[in-house]
Amino acid sequence: MLNKILQNIFSARKYILAILISSLMFIIIVALILPFSFSSLLELIILLLLFDFIIVYLIGNSRKSEIESIVNIINKIRTDNLQSDNEIKLGKYLSELENEIREMYLKSRDDISHLKKLEQIRTEFLANVSHELRTPIFAIQGFIETLLDGAIDDKNVNKTFLEKANQHTINLSNLLNDLIDISMIESGQMKMSFRFFNIYEFLEAIVNELRIHATSKNLSLILEPFDKSLQLYGDKQRLKQVMTNLIINAVKYTEFGTVSIGVIPESGFAQIYVRDTGLGITQEDQERIFERFYRVDKDRSRSMGGTGLGLAIVKHIVEAHGSKITVESEPGKGSVFSFRLKK
Repeated sequence: MLNKILQNIFSARKYILAILISSLMFIIIVALILPFSFSSLLELIILLLLFDFIIVYLIGNSRKSEIESIVNIINKIRTDNLQSDNEIKLGKYLSELENEIREMYLKSRDDISHLKKLEQIRTEFLANVSHELRTPIFAIQGFIETLLDGAIDDKNVNKTFLEKANQHTINLSNLLNDLIDISMIESGQMKMSFRFFNIYEFLEAIVNELRIHATSKNLSLILEPFDKSLQLYGDKQRLKQVMTNLIINAVKYTEFGTVSIGVIPESGFAQIYVRDTGLGITQEDQERIFERFYRVDKDRSRSMGGTGLGLAIVKHIVEAHGSKITVESEPGKGSVFSFRLKK
């Protein structure tokens, strides 16, 4: 019991001097104003000292209790034993500290959750990269081994095997380039050069360059008419990457019909779209198609040289322009990808 009392008094030691000085000043003032005898003054001093002792004890007890509650909350946060921030309660006299600890807890919880998510994404990314690299490497290795085993002397297959091996090296190169691009974008190292440019001339050049991909599948690649003097604001080099990805994807997943590109002027902006009459995309897939390495048709996309990073790169570049890439699609009825740029 004595030990507990001493601990409580020790907890309030910083207040002892202030209380004693206040009591001493009170005694001096009373002694000067009122005619006290020595014995009465001595009794007053003893009473005040007893009163001071009680005050110090109560302050120390309250302070010790507050410190224990703070330590208890901090230990729960440190050992991750808090279920929610509602468990952080320190009393009305420590409301400001309680709010600060609650904000600290919520931020640390969000940071931990974010780090766990990043770790999961990193793990999935490394697994996906390993898988995507393994596919062309194993294919190239297989073709070369077959050629070395004697197929190189067979004129009926040697050229075919070399062409297939070469195509896989192209796919591997495309994958590495896309990995570099997305790494630079996500790390903020990709520099953007924004300026106004003629959007009609820009799109016309891309359509003419990519028309061969459409004609090889007997598809029509059309640039729909709009104001040829329209000027939009953006990075032409990166936007070319966006449009190339969108158009090639549209051609890839369209078996017959048309892939059309156009621009719809709006107030202060213009909407650029790529519309196809292809396979379409389910609602479930629409929510994930902009994820890295996500493919609607995995086998088809990989066999046609897709890296699984194209739409992820499109999303990042469009967002760097202060815009958002959207998709409207229905299975069997084609898709429309669009985004907006400033006029």
